[in-house]
Amino acid sequence: MKRHDGRKTFEIRPCQIITDFAENAYGSCLICTGKTKVICTASVEEGVPSFLRNSGRGWVTAEYAMLPASTNTRKARDGIKKDGRSVEIQRLIGRSLRQAIDMTKLGERTITLDCDVLQADGGTRTASITGAFVALCLAVHKLMENGLVTENPIISQVAAVSAGIVEDTALLDLCYVEDSNAQTDMNLVMNHKGEFIELQGTGEGRAFTNRELNQLLNAGRAGIRALMRCQREALERCFYLLPKPRIAVASGNAHKLRELGELFNGQYELISMKDAGFTGDPEENGDSFEANAIIKAEAVMRETGLPTLADDSGLSVDALGGQPGVYSARYAGEHGNDGANNELLLKNMEDIEDRTCRFVCAMALALPGGKTRVVRGECVGELLRELTGEGGFGYDPLFLYKSGKTFAEMSEKQKNKVSHRAVAAEAMYEVLREEL
Repeated sequence: MKRHDGRKTFEIRPCQIITDFAENAYGSCLICTGKTKVICTASVEEGVPSFLRNSGRGWVTAEYAMLPASTNTRKARDGIKKDGRSVEIQRLIGRSLRQAIDMTKLGERTITLDCDVLQADGGTRTASITGAFVALCLAVHKLMENGLVTENPIISQVAAVSAGIVEDTALLDLCYVEDSNAQTDMNLVMNHKGEFIELQGTGEGRAFTNRELNQLLNAGRAGIRALMRCQREALERCFYLLPKPRIAVASGNAHKLRELGELFNGQYELISMKDAGFTGDPEENGDSFEANAIIKAEAVMRETGLPTLADDSGLSVDALGGQPGVYSARYAGEHGNDGANNELLLKNMEDIEDRTCRFVCAMALALPGGKTRVVRGECVGELLRELTGEGGFGYDPLFLYKSGKTFAEMSEKQKNKVSHRAVAAEAMYEVLREEL
């Protein structure tokens, strides 16, 4: 369907977060998501509610209000007794943001997050949560600068977005026109680990199916990923407070996770597919390195809901039309038999003069609700006629690099600087900076 404002189905409205909007607040911002505009402020008071006194724990709470001119017809101000909708929303904001804080590190003080809607065009509660997290971080930053809090209490990045079924189509970040005509309305609050803090889903026009629920969840994950990117940009001066974005890696190899972590400058939390909750074994039946990387990344992403990295690599020999290629690990028939694989390769290259070969690594990033991205890294060398060197694995003793050493003669550190995986990881790092 054609959206009211021309956006794609899983595209959020333009988001702008202006920090330090209210000078007197401990932390503040103006968040604009499309035409919806909310001022979020954080105030700090010494002391906590009576049920927390002498516990050593802090407290985070919230208040929400819509200003009279925030809607097309004047909305009456809340009196002593707030309207039920405002109470429900401010409780949601408080619950959501308490998930971001380790209260024991806050000390016995209260942070109150006030969210005042200047202009409403759908998604005011989700914009309030997303903006209030920014105000909360700015307040914590000031507390730490002033020496009132000594250890960072921020344990989760939190953001929220709306999604819905409109004209039988799953849409992300509904504006008022879409929201008022939605068959299904959903609000999602999530953390940086891809975990749900709260889901509010209602079949307003009709019941919704399991397939539609999964579409809405994927839409929400895509939207929250984009909103968290906006939050991090807004919080540049106190970036140190924020936890690293979590990425699943379609591997159980601890060495590979460490290597990738170093290649990505330690900016992401990389966890194995098992730790992410994936227990299957994706069948790598693709006809290219790229196809196999995509198969693995998308299989893990679908089950875990996390952005997922996967790679597939091997040796490609020009004179053999790219063989062993995707069959590198099982070239001689038995998976992982390096000796048999090398022996067969030397036999097949016995009378061939052109010894040009290359190690290839295809790396895929599968994104919930987004398009899978793929990069390729190559390292060109020469295939020797006999094994040289004691290190490495696979075809390393036959692969002569331009430095005059085989991969088996290099230290692990030397190899990692020039390898096909290093080249692919460098390209993927740029993709991650765009997407996460």
